[in-house]
Amino acid sequence: MNFDFATILAAAAPPAGGAEIAQIVIATTAATVVTCALLFLGLGHRTGRVQILQRLADFSERSSGFPGWVAFPSAVATASLLTAVFGMYWDISVHIDNGRDAGPLANPAHYFILAGLFGIFSAGFFAMVLPKTRPSTVAIRLGRDWYAPLGGVLICACGAFSLIGFPLDDIWHRLFGQDVTLWGPTHLMLIGGAAMTLVGIAVLAVEGMRANASGETSLEELLHTKMARAIALTGGLMLGLSTFQAEFDFGVPQFQLIFQPILLMLAAGVGLVLARTYAGPGAALGAAGFFILLRGILALLVGPVLGQTTPHFPLYLAEAAVVEVVALFISTQKPLRFGLVSGLGIGTIGLAAEWAWSHAWMPLPWPESAFPEIAIVGFSAAIAGATIGAWIGTRLSPVPQPRSPQLRRAAVCSAAVLAALVVYGLYTPTQEGVSAQVALRDVGNGPGREVMATVRMSPPDAAADAEWFDVTAWQGGGLVVAPLERTAPGVYRSTEPIPVHGNWKAMIRLHDENSLTALPLYLPRDEAIPVGETPAPASFTRSFDDEHQLLQREAKPGPPFLTALAYSVVAGIALSLLVLLAWGLHRLSVGVRPASRRRRLRLPGLVGGFQHGGGR
Repeated sequence: MNFDFATILAAAAPPAGGAEIAQIVIATTAATVVTCALLFLGLGHRTGRVQILQRLADFSERSSGFPGWVAFPSAVATASLLTAVFGMYWDISVHIDNGRDAGPLANPAHYFILAGLFGIFSAGFFAMVLPKTRPSTVAIRLGRDWYAPLGGVLICACGAFSLIGFPLDDIWHRLFGQDVTLWGPTHLMLIGGAAMTLVGIAVLAVEGMRANASGETSLEELLHTKMARAIALTGGLMLGLSTFQAEFDFGVPQFQLIFQPILLMLAAGVGLVLARTYAGPGAALGAAGFFILLRGILALLVGPVLGQTTPHFPLYLAEAAVVEVVALFISTQKPLRFGLVSGLGIGTIGLAAEWAWSHAWMPLPWPESAFPEIAIVGFSAAIAGATIGAWIGTRLSPVPQPRSPQLRRAAVCSAAVLAALVVYGLYTPTQEGVSAQVALRDVGNGPGREVMATVRMSPPDAAADAEWFDVTAWQGGGLVVAPLERTAPGVYRSTEPIPVHGNWKAMIRLHDENSLTALPLYLPRDEAIPVGETPAPASFTRSFDDEHQLLQREAKPGPPFLTALAYSVVAGIALSLLVLLAWGLHRLSVGVRPASRRRRLRLPGLVGGFQHGGGR
C-alpha cells in the first residue's frame, strides 16, 4: 500500500509557516472535547456517579495482578505509546520523502501522534483519579481525601509536556518558518515527553509492587508476569531513547556524525544497565530483544507496508551481552561499580559492534577517519549513560535501598558530561572557500530527468578526509542517499542516478570534521517561501555553503532577542520536566517505609538480587 503524498503536495505549494486557522479551530475543538470527557470520567469516578473507570480498573487488576490504578493506566499508556511512535516514524518518513505538509490535519500520521499523546495524558489522569484511598507512601496529596500515585503524576506531566509542543510548534513555524528537522526545539518536546513516559510507568509499577507487598498478594506468585513487564518497560525506554536517532536511521542527519555514537551509547548505557539492575538476570538481553522486535515491526510497517523510506536501527545485542557478563562478576548491589564497568564494556566492545553494524546495514557507515573522535565521545557517553542507568535502577527498587551519595554525585556528573558533549556537537562552523565543478550526464528514460554527476573539488583535498561525502535527494517522492566514489585526486562521481525534476531537492553534502556544508544540484521553485528554482544545467561551478540553508529552506531568521526568548522558553519547559522526573525518582526511593526481613524475602528475583545480595 503506497500513499502517494507527492501527487497531493505537488498540486499546490503547502504553507511554509503556521497552520490554517480552520485547522487550528478543529484541533482546539477536539482537544476541548477530549478534556471535557476526561473531566466527566474522572470527577464522576471520584464522586461515585460514574462507574466505568472502576469496572475497567477491576478487570485490569484481575488480568494482571497489579492494583487497578496501576494496571489500567499502564495498559492505556502502553497502547498510546505504541500508537504515537508508529505515527512519529511514519510522519518522519513522509516529510523525508515528500517535504512539508499542508497543516497538522493534512498528514494522516499526525492523527496517530495526537491520539497517542492524548492517550498518554489520559493514562496519567486515570492513574491520578482511580485510587479512593492513599495508594502508596509516595503518593501526592491533591485534596483532603485525594492522593494521586506519583507515577500517575509523572505520566500526566510527560503527556502534557508533549501536548504543549503542538501549539508551540505552530507558533514556532509562524515566527521562524518550518524547521524540517527532527531536532527542532518543539519537535524534541513531542518526542521527549513520550519517551520519558516510560519512567512514569516504571514508577507507577513500583508503587503497585509495594502495594501488593504490603497486602495479602505475594509478588512471588506473579514473578514471571512482572519480569516480562520489567523487560518490556526497559526495552520500551530504549525504543523511546532511540527516537532521537531517527535522522541517522533514515540517512539524512542534519547534525554532526558524532551525535550518532553519543546517542547510541547513551541509550545502551541507560537502558541496558537499568534493565539489568531493575529486572535481574537476562533482562538486558531481553530488553534488547524487545527493542529489536518493536523497531523491526515499525520498519516493516513504515517501509514495505506504507511504501515510505524504511527506517534502519541499531541492534544493541553486543552491549546487552556485555552488561550480562559484567553482572556475573560485579553484583548489581554495588550499582556504581556495576554501572562504571558496564559503561566501560559498552563504550569499547559495544561501540565496536555498532561500528561494524553501521557498515552492514545503516544508511551512512562510520568512516575510518572519524574513529578517534567517535571513540572518545562514544566512550564518554557510554560511561555517563551507564551511570545514570544504575542510578535510575536503584531508585526503582521495590524494596528499601541504602543511600548512595557517591552514585548520586556520579549521576549528576554524568549528566554534566552529556550536556558538554551536546554543546561540543552543536559547534558547526562553516568551512569557507570550498567549491566544485560539476558535470551532469542524463541517464534513464523515465518521465523525470535523472543524472549521474562528476564532481571536481576545489581545493582537491577538500573531501579527502570527510566523514560523509555523498549525494542526497529527497522530498520529491522518495529518498536517495548515495556516496560519491573517488576516481582521481579531487575528482568524484555519483554511484546512483540522481533525480533533478519536480519537487526533488538534490545536493552534494560534505561533512568534514565539525563543518556541515552542501552544494545544490537542483532545487525547485517554492512560491510559499518564496524562492526561485536552482536549475541543474549540464555543467556548472558552485560553492559549498551551510547545508541548513538547503535542508531547511523554509526556516527564516527572527530578531535575536525573539530567538533567544523562544529557545529559553522551550529549554525551561524541558528542564522543568527533567527536574520533575528526577525529583519523582528521588521521592520514590526515600519515601519507602522500612520493610521486615520476612516481607523482603517475598520479593525474589525481580530486581536482580537486591533482596538476596546476588545481583547476578
